[in-house]
Amino acid sequence: MRICRFQHEKAIRYGLIHDDTVDILDAAPFHSIQVSGKTLPLSDLKLLAPVSPPNILAIGRNYLAHVNETSSARPERPLLFIKATTALTNPEAPIVLPAQAPDAVDYEAELAVVIGRNAHCVSEKDALDYVLGYTCANDVSARDCQLKLDGQWARGKSFDSFCPLGPWIETDLSPDNLTISTRLNGQVMQQSTTANMMFDCRYLISYLSHAMTLLPGTIILTGTPDGVGMARNPPVYLKHGDVVEVSIEGIGTLRNPVVKQQ
Repeated sequence: MRICRFQHEKAIRYGLIHDDTVDILDAAPFHSIQVSGKTLPLSDLKLLAPVSPPNILAIGRNYLAHVNETSSARPERPLLFIKATTALTNPEAPIVLPAQAPDAVDYEAELAVVIGRNAHCVSEKDALDYVLGYTCANDVSARDCQLKLDGQWARGKSFDSFCPLGPWIETDLSPDNLTISTRLNGQVMQQSTTANMMFDCRYLISYLSHAMTLLPGTIILTGTPDGVGMARNPPVYLKHGDVVEVSIEGIGTLRNPVVKQQ
């Protein structure tokens, strides 16, 4: 089942995608799926980020090859940081290079977990029972702020537009071994599989739920594989006019152009 969130005639609604049509839902899909009986053509809709999350939780350095390419220490436990919810942006919406830090903005393809119901102190065994589904994310990062200027990651990860999400939520999917990739202007920059995560989705959900209650709609960004721009020689950072595509097997492709801040 594919769940989308869309704008139509100034209203924001959720729906179920069936080929080229969308069944409109009466309410958000977290407690139950309530179909309204109304259908719209998918081509008539503006797809939004498929959820408006109460929190965006993110995991750093969760693929060993990425740890190695950045000469970082391998984490003994999940390395948690939080992105501002105002960083969220839609499929096809621009990633904006901020005037405050335009020169070292990097891409990061990530599998995003969408929590479907309150999760508090859940076991690894039961963790996936609390998941609504999965979507594509780009954990866009201003590397100069993140690694040189600030001493922590909040600003560098949270500029407006720095969390593209979408294009929809896929519910009928195992997260264990999905191909994940990034293309920059058509060139493959990242190519891996979620099987290479050091801490898998079950572990992350359980671990985080023992620290904080995970509310419906919470997004967990599960880390990026190797191939990021900052690790290349010379580094490859996003520039005005670029197009970034994050693709995940079984979900689809999240596409965003890049523009400089006006």
